Amino acid sequence: MKNIKIAVMISGGGTNLQSLIDEVHNKSVGGEIVLVVSNREDAYGLTRAKRGGIKSIVINRKQYKSDSEYEQNLINTLEEAKVELIVLAGYLAFVPIEVIKKYENRIINIHPSLIPSFCGKGFYGEKVHQEAIRRGVKVTGATVHFVNKEMDGGPIIIQKDVKVDFNDTVESLQKKVLKVEHEILPLAVRLFIDDRLRISDNRVNVL
Repeated sequence: MKNIKIAVMISGGGTNLQSLIDEVHNKSVGGEIVLVVSNREDAYGLTRAKRGGIKSIVINRKQYKSDSEYEQNLINTLEEAKVELIVLAGYLAFVPIEVIKKYENRIINIHPSLIPSFCGKGFYGEKVHQEAIRRGVKVTGATVHFVNKEMDGGPIIIQKDVKVDFNDTVESLQKKVLKVEHEILPLAVRLFIDDRLRISDNRVNVL
């Protein structure tokens, strides 16, 4: 079985990272998390990486004099680890365009809504759930998609819905959606590992 080398990029607590460690990294499914990248030094996900024996590094745009220097350092770090798949798991910084080009169709992201609803610029974290409740939708959910130049505009790999109850709060809805995220992100990674994803006209066919 081919062993796909994976980098996970995070900004916060890393619960989706933990789901990947548990369901992919620690199981014989053909994938290994070789690197965790955070744009924040205080991200608890770095502790999760350490506990899992996974190399981690903090790379923040503010550390560098220019965008190009930042981009090249990130690319060099990924290349040194021989990364074949990048997973954005609660990563709240922009991915440099040169990274997106170099790893075309090899970067996936988890978003806490059913894209194309509540996505794009400004829609991250609690804001997504606030808008879902404000708009009064009856169903929300989570989406795993490939990353391209358009924010949240890449081909959708998998989605799962969550019922929105009238008495849901931002916190309760976020918990329900997060539970679903922990299910579908490892599944999407396994589908990639098993070479079961085919992209055509910005759509994904799951074989």
